This record gives sequence, structure tokens and C-alpha cells, in this order.
Amino acid sequence: MVAPQLKNDILDRLDRLPPDLQQRVVDFADALVASEPRGVPGARLLRFAGTIDPQSLQEMEQAIKEDCEQIDPDAW
Repeated sequence: MVAPQLKNDILDRLDRLPPDLQQRVVDFADALVASEPRGVPGARLLRFAGTIDPQSLQEMEQAIKEDCEQIDPDAW
């Protein structure tokens, strides 16, 4: 929620700008919104620590080594 005075200050300054600079302000605001962290805090995930059995972890690690750590020079 934007504080009313801050919102008024922003709108006042925005009104003084030409349309192309107003669009830059909107683009900048969009970039700020997009840069906000997404997801959940790590602390909320701690309850899942240790819930995957060792055998499954080993299988995942092996699959990553075999399939994900490969470079195909002809793929580009």
C-alpha cells in the first residue's frame, strides 16, 4: 500500500514529465516489480529437510551427473 503523500508526490512529478519520460517511469516501476523475490522463504522449507530417503537422493544425483552435466557442441 502506498502512503497517500508519497503517491501524491509521485503523481505530481509524473505530471511534469513529457509522455516519453512518463513511459520510462512506468517501465522502471515494472522492472522493480519484476525484480521482487518470488517463492517462499527458505525457513519455510526447512520442515522438508531430511524427508527424501538416501537411496532416492543417490539416484537423483546419478541422473544429474549422467544427463545434466553434458555439453552437446552440435546443439547450437
